Amino acid sequence: MLGGLLLSWPALYNGFPLLYPDSMSYLEDGGRVARAVFLHQLSPYYGMRSFFYSMGILPFHQNTTAWPIVALQCAFVAFVLWLTVRTLLPQRPLAAYLSVVALLSAFTSVSWYASLILPDILGSLVYLSLALLVFARDALSRAERFALAAIAWWGITAHATHFVLAASLCLFLCAVLVVERRPWRQVLSLTGGTVMIVALAAIAQMALYGFLYHKVTLNGERPPFLMARIIGDGPGRWFLEKNCAHLNWIVCRSVGNLPDNSDVFLWSEGGVWQSCTDRECDELVREEMPLVLATLRAYPKEQLERSMSNAWDQLSQFGVRDLDAVDWLPAEMGRALPSQKQRYEASRQSRNALSLKFFSEMQFWAVMVSLGVIAASAILLRGRMPLRLVELAVPMMAMVVANAVVTGVMSMPDDRYEARVIWMIPLIAGLCVLTSLNQRRAVKQKHPGVRETSASN
Repeated sequence: MLGGLLLSWPALYNGFPLLYPDSMSYLEDGGRVARAVFLHQLSPYYGMRSFFYSMGILPFHQNTTAWPIVALQCAFVAFVLWLTVRTLLPQRPLAAYLSVVALLSAFTSVSWYASLILPDILGSLVYLSLALLVFARDALSRAERFALAAIAWWGITAHATHFVLAASLCLFLCAVLVVERRPWRQVLSLTGGTVMIVALAAIAQMALYGFLYHKVTLNGERPPFLMARIIGDGPGRWFLEKNCAHLNWIVCRSVGNLPDNSDVFLWSEGGVWQSCTDRECDELVREEMPLVLATLRAYPKEQLERSMSNAWDQLSQFGVRDLDAVDWLPAEMGRALPSQKQRYEASRQSRNALSLKFFSEMQFWAVMVSLGVIAASAILLRGRMPLRLVELAVPMMAMVVANAVVTGVMSMPDDRYEARVIWMIPLIAGLCVLTSLNQRRAVKQKHPGVRETSASN
C-alpha cells in the first residue's frame, strides 16, 4: 500500500488523475461495449481502442471519478515490483523494495504513467510478469502466479503493441532457456504458461470483436496505422505516385496531397482518414496490407532505412513532455466524467504547470546514469552476478529496445511510447546496486574479522 501511494504522487501533485486525449475514449467506450456484451444493447459504433481496458476500468470510474483507476494501476505496479524485488533479494526485501519504489517514483516515468488514465503502464507489467513466471516460478506462490498471469492477460489485451511484444517476449524467453542449456521438457514447461496467456488474450479479443463486428480480428475497427506510417516515411507515397494511374484504390484519390506525417494522415481535420466516409474508410483498411507489401517489394532498402531511423529516434525519446493540456479536453469530459470538469480545470495539468520539462530531463539523466551502473555492475560482478538477476535483466532491456522498434515502425516516434517502458532500465540498475550491497553484507557477516585485520595491517 505504501508503494502504491508513492507511485501515485504525480496525480496527487496534479490534484487530479493525469489525462491524455485518448483517455476520453477509454472512459467512454467501456459503457457501450459492456451494454452490448451483458445487456445485448448493440451500438453502431463502439470505439477503436482496447475494449478490454475500457471495460476493465469501467467498474472503478463508473463515469464519476477516475481516482480509483489510479489506485488500481499503482497497486498493480507496486505488486509486480514487490514480487520482483522479493525474488531477487529475499533476505531484506522490505527495505530494498521501498528504496526501489521511492527512487523509481521520484526519478522515472513509472509514477507518471501509473497515474495516467491509459493502458500504457500495463505493457511493462506484462513483460515483467511473464519473465517472473518463467525465471522466478519457484519463488512465487500459486496465488501470486495466478495474479501475475491475470495482470499479464489484461495488459496484453489492453493495447495492440503489448500483444506483439508479449508474443515476441515468449520466443525470447524460450531462447534464453535454450542458451542456458535447459532440458527441452523444462523449456516447454516454463514457457508453456506464458504462451497460454498470450493465446488466451488472442482468443478473448477475437471472441469479443467477433461478437461485436461479426468478423474474426484481433484489432477491431482500427485506423490504417501501417498505411499512414509507410506513406509518411516516403516510400509508400512514392509507390502511389508512380502506380495510382492503374490502381483503383480509394487512397489514390488523395495521391496529390498525401502528407509526410502519419498523424496528419490519420488525425488532422481534413486528413485522409478523418474525411473519408464509412465505406471509404473500410476500403482504406483493406488497401493497407497490399500497399505495405507492394511498397516493401518496390523500395525495401529505403523503407528499412527509414524504419530503423524511426526506431532509433523512438529509443532516444522518453520524456513526459507530451502530458500537456489539450484545449478540447474539458468539453469531452462532459460525456466521460461529467461531474469532474471543474476539478480537472483546477489541476496543474490543465494550466500546463506540471514542470514536465524538468521531470523529463531528470529522467534522461537517471537513465544515462543507470546504463553506466549496469555496465559497471556487469564488469565488477562478473561471475558473481546472480543468475536470476541476469535472467530478468536481459529480457527487460530487450523489451525496451523492441518497444522502440515496434512503436517507431508502426507509428510516429513519440516520447509517450518509450517513456512507458524506459523506467525498467533504472529498475535493473537499482537491483544491481542492491545485489552488490547484499553480497558485501553477506561477506562481512561470514568473515567479520576481515575488515579489522586489513585495517590493523
